[in-house]
Amino acid sequence: MTRQHHDTHQVRIIGGMYRRTPLAVIDRPGLRPTPDRVRETLFNWLGQDLRGWRCLDAFAGSGALGFEAASRGAASVIMIERDPQAFAQLQRMRTRLAADGVTLVKGDALVQLQQMEPASLDVVFLDPPFDSAVWDAALAGAARAVTATGWVYLESPECWSGERLRPFGLETHRDLKAGAVHAHLLRHRQAGLG
Repeated sequence: MTRQHHDTHQVRIIGGMYRRTPLAVIDRPGLRPTPDRVRETLFNWLGQDLRGWRCLDAFAGSGALGFEAASRGAASVIMIERDPQAFAQLQRMRTRLAADGVTLVKGDALVQLQQMEPASLDVVFLDPPFDSAVWDAALAGAARAVTATGWVYLESPECWSGERLRPFGLETHRDLKAGAVHAHLLRHRQAGLG
């Protein structure tokens, strides 16, 4: 009997022009695509139509969040990934979809976040490997990069309290827990006033 080795599985894009398109997920350390249910909820929170939005998927991995935003009409999506195999998979998917609004950057997400023009993005997706130590630096960079009315999506293994978010000038707008995933839609504290 021959044992087959499968080094990929798939998730699917759930809305927009690329709806139902499968995304191959390669087997890489720390790569854990956002579950369908969580992505569906996130894009219900953000809205189905992202036309004109400028988005950044800081730890792109499978590209599930960035390609979902592109599928829903985002004007631009920057996807950052440092793993060579994951990056190559993102390139293949971008070509397959002819996703011209998607820019792929091979490199360190924290460096790229710091190099972003302040207040230049409508949403930053942060879904780093759960065992990483990048949380504070990623949140600081994302808070700086989004507009005053922009959003930061944070996916983590734990719930982030208002007190813990305060140093970044962020607050929770919506959150949910699905299995081991804590999903947070954050905004600047002043955006909630008025």
